[in-house]
Amino acid sequence: MADTKIPPAAPVGKREPSEPASRRRTRGRSRATAGSARMAALLVSPTLLVLTIVVLYPTLMALNESLYGTKGLDPETGFISATEPFVGLRNYADIFGEAGERFWNAFWNTTFFTVVTVALETLIGVAMALIMHKAFRGRGLVRAGILIPWAVPTAISGLLWRWIFNSDGIANALIGHQVLWTTEGFHAKVAVIVAEVWKTAPFIGLLVLAGLQVIPKEVYEAARIDGASPARQFWHITLPLVKPALLVAMLFRCMDALRMFDLPYILIGAQKHSVETLSMLAQNEASNVRFGPASAYSVLLFLYVFLVALAFVRLLGADLTGDVGAGGRKRKGSRIPALRRRTEVTT
Repeated sequence: MADTKIPPAAPVGKREPSEPASRRRTRGRSRATAGSARMAALLVSPTLLVLTIVVLYPTLMALNESLYGTKGLDPETGFISATEPFVGLRNYADIFGEAGERFWNAFWNTTFFTVVTVALETLIGVAMALIMHKAFRGRGLVRAGILIPWAVPTAISGLLWRWIFNSDGIANALIGHQVLWTTEGFHAKVAVIVAEVWKTAPFIGLLVLAGLQVIPKEVYEAARIDGASPARQFWHITLPLVKPALLVAMLFRCMDALRMFDLPYILIGAQKHSVETLSMLAQNEASNVRFGPASAYSVLLFLYVFLVALAFVRLLGADLTGDVGAGGRKRKGSRIPALRRRTEVTT
C-alpha cells in the first residue's frame, strides 16, 4: 500500500491570510457609491415623472398632431372628412410656403422682442441690484418697490399699460403728442418693449443681487487699498464674480421672451402684424380649430427655444456653472483678472 502524505495541520491560533485592506476599502467605496446612486435615482424619479407628464408627453403629442390636417372638405376626394386626415409634413411645407410671410414676420418679431428686452433688462437689472445692495436708510422699502412689478401678474400688467398707452392716457400726456400706441406700427413694438422691461427687469436684478451678497467685503477693501477706482472695481471684481448668476438670469429671460404671448396679446391685441409672435400665431390657428398647423407652429417654436438654450449653455457653460479646474483656476473662457488676483493675495 503506497504511503500517502498528509499535509501538516495549521498551527492552532493562526488564521488564513486575509484580504488586503486596500481592496476592502475600494470595495466599501464602490458599495457606498452604488448606494448613493440608487438613493439619488430614487429622489430624482418623482421630478423626472412630472417632467415626463407635463413636458415630454405633450411635446410628443404635438409632434404627432402636426402630421394631421384639419377636418372638413377633402380636396382629393371631394367628401367631408369627419376625422383629421394624415398629411405628413404638409403643414410644415405650408408654413414655409403659402404661410411663409406670416410665419417669418412672427419669427422676426419674436427675435426682435427677445434681443431688445433682454438687453435692456440686463442693464436695468444690474443697476437695480447695485442700488439694492448699497447700505442706506430705507433700503428695505426700495427693494420692495423695485420688486413689485415682478410680483404683478402679466395679465394685470398688460391691462395697466393699455390704460397708460390709451390715446388720452398718461404716456401721451407726458410726451405732449397724440400717438396711437395700441395700433399697428413701430410704436406698438415700443409699447410692448416698455411694458415687458418694466415687468421683468426686477427678475434679473433679484438674481444679480443674490450674487452680489456672496462677494466678501474684504475683496473691495483690498482693491481700494490698491487704489482701484469704483469703475475698475465694478469691471474687474463685481462683474466677473456675478457673471454666473447674471448669465443664468439672461438664459431664463431669453427662454421666456421667446415664448412671449400674453403681454402683446392683451396690450395690443390679436392678429396685429407689428407685434404678432410665434406663440400668438399658434394660438390663432388653434382658436380657428386648425390643430394640425397650430401644432406645427408649436413644434417649430419648441425647436427654436431648444436651440437657443443649447447654444447658450454650450457657449457659456463654464461661466454658467462656475466650474474650476485643477489648482483652483477657472476653465476655458473664465480668466481671472489681474486685479482680482492681487486682491486675493492681499487678503
